[in-house]
Amino acid sequence: MTDINSCIKLANAKTMPRLGLGTWLLTNQEVIDPVIGAAFEVGYRRVDTASAYENEEALGKALAAISLPREEIFLTSKVWLNEQDRGLTYQAGQRSLEKLKLDYLDLYLLHWPVLEKSLLAWEDMEKLLADGLVKAIGVSNFQKHHLDEIIKLGGTKPMVNQIELHPHLTQESLSEYCGRQGAVVEAYSPLGRGKLKKNQSLIKIARKHSRSVAQVILRWHFQSGRAFIPKSSDPERVKENAGIFDFVLSPEDMAVISKQNQNRSLLTPKFNFNQEGWIQDF
Repeated sequence: MTDINSCIKLANAKTMPRLGLGTWLLTNQEVIDPVIGAAFEVGYRRVDTASAYENEEALGKALAAISLPREEIFLTSKVWLNEQDRGLTYQAGQRSLEKLKLDYLDLYLLHWPVLEKSLLAWEDMEKLLADGLVKAIGVSNFQKHHLDEIIKLGGTKPMVNQIELHPHLTQESLSEYCGRQGAVVEAYSPLGRGKLKKNQSLIKIARKHSRSVAQVILRWHFQSGRAFIPKSSDPERVKENAGIFDFVLSPEDMAVISKQNQNRSLLTPKFNFNQEGWIQDF
């Protein structure tokens, strides 16, 4: 069953905790402090943020209050759309470190695929990696053809692809491709933003294991072998989300959950994509 310290190895041999804390929409210090405190109290060691979340400074303060050595905390941030370009991305990484009051990021991601700019930004990502300012690099919201373009550059391949993934959007084909390319799949919105709480099939499985539907879904992610970052502003819910390591879903349970797939994204991005899914206007 393993435990909350379970890690997954990235392509450069760096290890990343499977369970992490998402922080999208958590911006107030008064909210972030108790959430971070509760998470680390029950054993979380990974936190995910982004420059676009506008909470890096608050997170830096909250993490500074945690009595743990830096090497025991795994922190991810992301490069926003207008920060993707040769030279700009390196500066964006430096800004994130300054706001977080850290010497390095454990993982740095391109937040979305931006037409032409992401390929130029990848040069900076590799330079940040070479200079030790980040320990691993990857992408978010990239599809197979986007990944192909970075891989064609012939340098460092993305080590992680952080994508929307939950029982209504299982992303099996993309996940398999990432695996072949050595990129760890990391699920954001892993609980489907609360849309699955009343799903009768999931409720039945939850009752069988005396768990919440959220815990069942997170256990499904865990047994599927991926990393995942549930987000909550409620410290008690954060603790509940960590209570998934003392039960096991049967193969039948896993199949039922996977069969809930509707290829349904819950995102409503407010920028323009071209036919290949590259953002061309934002």
